[in-house]
Amino acid sequence: MITVHHLNHSRSHRVLWLMEELELLYELKRYARDPKTMLAPAELKAIHPLGKSPVITDDDLTLAESAAILEYLLERYGNGRLAPQHDSANYRRFRYWMHYAEGSAMPPMLLKLVFDRVASGPLPFFVRPVARAIAKGANRAFIGPQLKTHLDYMEAELEKSDWFAGDTFSAADIQMSFPIEAARARAGLDESRPRLMDFLRRIQERPAYKRAVERGGPALPAA
Repeated sequence: MITVHHLNHSRSHRVLWLMEELELLYELKRYARDPKTMLAPAELKAIHPLGKSPVITDDDLTLAESAAILEYLLERYGNGRLAPQHDSANYRRFRYWMHYAEGSAMPPMLLKLVFDRVASGPLPFFVRPVARAIAKGANRAFIGPQLKTHLDYMEAELEKSDWFAGDTFSAADIQMSFPIEAARARAGLDESRPRLMDFLRRIQERPAYKRAVERGGPALPAA
């Protein structure tokens, strides 16, 4: 049986969601972040050397990285579900969005999270003004424009079709869910981009998405 090593408030929500969409049996092993550092617990290093989530084990296979896990599950257990046909143009779009999510969309989100913590975190009084000025400058000059570029791009792509890889829901939409939810929580995504907001509403209404939340909690903590 597949075991999903699931860290609360993390990308592994997407793995649970795909498992629920495919109606696969799996064991859920939950891990909690350190409440002070928000880092994963050391126990995850016993599963994978990087000590991060998501990780799955399936027989003698241990696999990390969201896109790799989702692609593995589709190839072994999907039976053609939640992915376009391999010889189609939509399949090329599907592969693109599966890797765009972490390779392009998430880095500016993570930079914003880091610099926001620098600006708001506890610092010695003589360092605080400098650190906050650096964080503000980075957000204004680089991070903010990058986020706008990516959000505008994703919004425009959803003008072309109902879902990221065509007019049919696929695992690419599951993979894309995390950066878009992160943008809603941390990067100013709002109703000024109605297609992205509609995307969020539609995915969160799916029964399998709701079951994944019931089993593992939401992808991100409440704002």
